[in-house]
Amino acid sequence: MKIPNSVNVYRRKIMRFITKNVGSSQTEPKFDANTQVNIKKILIIRPNHRLGNQLLLTPIVQEVINTFPNCEIDLFVKGGVAYPVFENYKQISTIFQLPKKPFNHLFKYVKCWILIKRKHYDLVINGDKNSSSGRLLTQISTGDYKVFGDVNDTIKLKYTDYEHIAKYPVYNLRHYLTKLGFSDNRSEVPTLNIKLNESEIQKGKKLLKDIVKNDKQTICIYTNATGNKCYSENWWHTFYTRLKNEFENDFNIIEMLPIENISKINFKATHFYSKDIREMGAIIKNTSIFIAADNGVMHLASASLTPTIGFFSVTNENIYKPYGNGSMALNTNTTTIDDWITEINKILR
Repeated sequence: MKIPNSVNVYRRKIMRFITKNVGSSQTEPKFDANTQVNIKKILIIRPNHRLGNQLLLTPIVQEVINTFPNCEIDLFVKGGVAYPVFENYKQISTIFQLPKKPFNHLFKYVKCWILIKRKHYDLVINGDKNSSSGRLLTQISTGDYKVFGDVNDTIKLKYTDYEHIAKYPVYNLRHYLTKLGFSDNRSEVPTLNIKLNESEIQKGKKLLKDIVKNDKQTICIYTNATGNKCYSENWWHTFYTRLKNEFENDFNIIEMLPIENISKINFKATHFYSKDIREMGAIIKNTSIFIAADNGVMHLASASLTPTIGFFSVTNENIYKPYGNGSMALNTNTTTIDDWITEINKILR
């Protein structure tokens, strides 16, 4: 049974209202020199099925591993993309995977919650402060220390980029740990990372070579996105034409097709199609720049450690922009096509 989108909107609003104060009574831990803090078993919660949101979880997973190298991590997620995203994270022990449509798989949904409740964790981290189910699960889980995800005012004053959905969980954890006696970590927040291995990268290199059939560097574009984040065919045709005029002599320009196998430029560029997330990432890894609107594949490109340009028009780039590896966000409401070409040229040349 398909739940109407309008019903889901109201359901989310009601759940957020009900759970907004869950964890608010949680006081910050107090440091006790006589108490040994031993954190080995960790639960990270992010019950969202979208590819982008799974990839945006990778920085907090890396932060936990960097802080506790000998830890064992359980993930509580939703949908089927977590396995390929975290395949090469050896510290991850178990992935509790909620069904994408819980109302259709109520037994499996409840079973996941019961399994979590039965386990004991040294540390529980809610990866999204706006997730109602994430807050509830953090509350009911059995853990010595719990980070619910609310952004502390101290963090807001200290970091200008605290809004970013992949960064604030890291800042929250660092702040929380200082209350347990850990030193203040001011290093750069880890970038998104799907952790491609050398074999995957070499396979991606061969696949790309088979596509372009030359040794020039490659620009990769992705013209699809969900809902109103998706730019029109006219917009993409205008941009693609300008891109060709500026760079076609020196660079290949290819298009990665979405799972729907559609193209906003009517397949005018050399294109390729894959449903394999890691294969897609490996091909992107071997390109010089990836250009797309705000969407999950944009985050996949960023997680493949390729310079990524994300076009934003309706979503807040401060929350979702690609970062690291020379990546950047461009708000198309306040910039022009000349600005976009200038930034692309800086990365390429």
